[in-house]
Amino acid sequence: MSDIIFKRPELEDKEMITSYLERDPQRSCEGTFVNIYLWSRHYYDQYAIIENTLVFQNEPDSGTYSYPAGYPEDVKKAIDFLRAQEAKAGRTLKLVNMLENRVTKLEEWYPEQFEVTYERDWADYVYEREKLATLAGKKLHGKRNHINKFMALHGENWSYERISDENVEECFQMALQWRTENGCEDDEEKNSEMCVTLNSLRLFQELGSVGGLLRVDGKIVAFTMGEPATEKDTFIVHIEKAFAEVEGAYPMINQQFVQHECEGYTYINREDDTGAEGLRKAKLSYRPAFLVEKGTAVFKR
Repeated sequence: MSDIIFKRPELEDKEMITSYLERDPQRSCEGTFVNIYLWSRHYYDQYAIIENTLVFQNEPDSGTYSYPAGYPEDVKKAIDFLRAQEAKAGRTLKLVNMLENRVTKLEEWYPEQFEVTYERDWADYVYEREKLATLAGKKLHGKRNHINKFMALHGENWSYERISDENVEECFQMALQWRTENGCEDDEEKNSEMCVTLNSLRLFQELGSVGGLLRVDGKIVAFTMGEPATEKDTFIVHIEKAFAEVEGAYPMINQQFVQHECEGYTYINREDDTGAEGLRKAKLSYRPAFLVEKGTAVFKR
């Protein structure tokens, strides 16, 4: 594909990339600039504009691309272009981040020409904002207990704040301590996630993220950050860190952030579980409204 130049997303590309993403609104965590920019530092992901759509290439000469972001008529032209290019190179076209509505479109345009498989580990957990804010009902009784215990333990010695220029450096220092305590240096996946966390704090203002923190006795014990999805009824929580020894800190920052920063949204996307058993159990315990399933579509040559 010598005639198409792929490049890594930079901060100055934010407005342009977002304008393409908004042409195909989605609740998936992959469909936001902050997520794209931060993780592109760890994976190959580079983009090009093809047939007036935004296309990401997962790695060179692999034949694997993101589903093009753009208006439907342009998306079909882009897929036709990619299909022809890959056929010329003797490769099979693969499209990733295939959401349900995209699979429907693909089947409409190319009946029985693509085989789609879904990966459960990639599915995003989406919750009703109201339920996360109130934790009402019998099924969330356990979560309320954790929060009640946190409040009983700390009385008036805890507080919630929005992340700002004034306190973001404290969050950065807390994240460094969290990294040390959780053995991130010895775990490649944890280390990558921690690098993303630290970069998101370092570039908090430039990225336009929204964040909140929890203090106990004046010290930060938890923080979280996210951004609105291109589907305007949904807010996406990208990062959440808390000290495990502070009992109830995770459910507390979760609830406080949703109460204070996510008013006006119907849904909260808390991303996937990466297939980690403990994380899956925790995410399911909050009773998701639905999962955003993502698949891979392979062209049948």
